Amino acid sequence: MMFMRTLFCALLLICTNTWAKEDGSDIQPDNLFPRVKLETSMGNIVIELDRYKSPLTANNFLRYVVKKSYDDTIFHRIVPDFVVQGGGYDKDFNEQPKFGNIFNESGNGNKNAIYTVAMARQNDPHSANRQFFFNLKDNDSLNPGKDWGYAVFAVVVDGMDVIDKMAEVETHYDAELGWNDVPVKPVFLKTARLLPQQ
Repeated sequence: MMFMRTLFCALLLICTNTWAKEDGSDIQPDNLFPRVKLETSMGNIVIELDRYKSPLTANNFLRYVVKKSYDDTIFHRIVPDFVVQGGGYDKDFNEQPKFGNIFNESGNGNKNAIYTVAMARQNDPHSANRQFFFNLKDNDSLNPGKDWGYAVFAVVVDGMDVIDKMAEVETHYDAELGWNDVPVKPVFLKTARLLPQQ
């Protein structure tokens, strides 16, 4: 009986540690505001994540970063005076592998204000996984109200000028994809790297 209890505890510990590693919570675990540098084809951007208010969303983003899963992706949707969206497709518009969907933390108190970063999702409020967007203005319509909003998990701390330049690129309707607001000349996210803890 004692052996079985010990075995159960050992398996529980292994499962708990595996889960922690898979959800991103073990990445700079004592840092509530980790920073990530995004190297794009138009310049560099540094964002500061908010684990205090958006722990699930921030950890989810970090696990894509440390696995280099955002490298060589594109910003596939740019809507002036609204959003710059990316993180989900490569240069050939192939959808990239994703972890499971995450719980929507839009009620965390963070607003979709200019130069904040939020998770993109489908109509299902809990369908966000890897795509994210930069807010190009105070997008009050994306905040929670009667319905679920879009979870803000980070803020831009450097590279606002790069985001402004992205907002000015020429876009078009891509008939093959059936999408509006696709940049005529691709805007690449070359690398996303976790910065050393300060």
